[in-house]
Amino acid sequence: MRFRHIFSETRAGLRQNLTMTLAVVMTMWVSLSLFGAGLLANQQVDLMKGRWYDKIEISVFLCGPDTSGDQCEPGQGATQAQKDLVQQTLQANPEVAANGVYFESKAEAYAEFQRAYEGSPIQDSLTVDQMQESFRVKLSNPEEYQGVVSSVAGLKGVQKVQDLHELLDPFFRALNLLQWSTVGASALLLLASALQIGNTIRLATFARRREIGIMRLVGASNFYITVPFLLEAVISALGGVVLACATLAAGVYFFIIKGARESIRFIAWIGWRQTSYAMLGMVAVGLVLAIVPTLVTTRRYLRV
Repeated sequence: MRFRHIFSETRAGLRQNLTMTLAVVMTMWVSLSLFGAGLLANQQVDLMKGRWYDKIEISVFLCGPDTSGDQCEPGQGATQAQKDLVQQTLQANPEVAANGVYFESKAEAYAEFQRAYEGSPIQDSLTVDQMQESFRVKLSNPEEYQGVVSSVAGLKGVQKVQDLHELLDPFFRALNLLQWSTVGASALLLLASALQIGNTIRLATFARRREIGIMRLVGASNFYITVPFLLEAVISALGGVVLACATLAAGVYFFIIKGARESIRFIAWIGWRQTSYAMLGMVAVGLVLAIVPTLVTTRRYLRV
């Protein structure tokens, strides 16, 4: 009997505040969709960092007869003594992985150039003598590279030191900015959802103040009076959660799985496992936003 009354009060409250309930659902839908997109963006950045940073190498290009640089002698290439010193310096650096120093000769550089540009008009634009000798360096920790760069950049015979962080770090900074912008926008909308839920419950308690007073007189507990309002808020929030999860799943399927994965295959893309984690986060946040404002509001406005 008590449960029947609770469900009856919940249905009545949803029916009486239908427009406010729909507004809560719509706000939760948009805000949780943005929040889930932010979570997916975070996982995508971490996935790409793990894949790309593991492949990052530092290239130490040596001087040649036709190269110029502060550590190069005009018209002369790096001597064998200079090459040995560069190699010893790299191998002694603790940031370099074990057996992580590889010397690439002109012939090997030319073979790699031919392989990379096979079938291209520029394939035959260079000769073996025009290629540059270099050391390829694998790092023990891809995110710690500054010590390696600084240790060899000033050595004689080194024309330049190049690492992929110069290209990848701005890209990841842009992705992080996009991610936090999405999370920030969703946080504002989630706050609006919480305020809207609290306002809806406040109006509902005011509209049913007579019934609440009668329940007080017959000895109903605060919990018994609060449960219908709590169910209203949870049902509204779950409506927004379901729509947000459907939106996120559709976005991942059409834009990632059927779009980006098939057109850009050299990048590791998120999938359903990452999407399920984001959905769990959305459900948790949605329930918290429904329960907390309701409990706070009812505690304040159910005093009759």
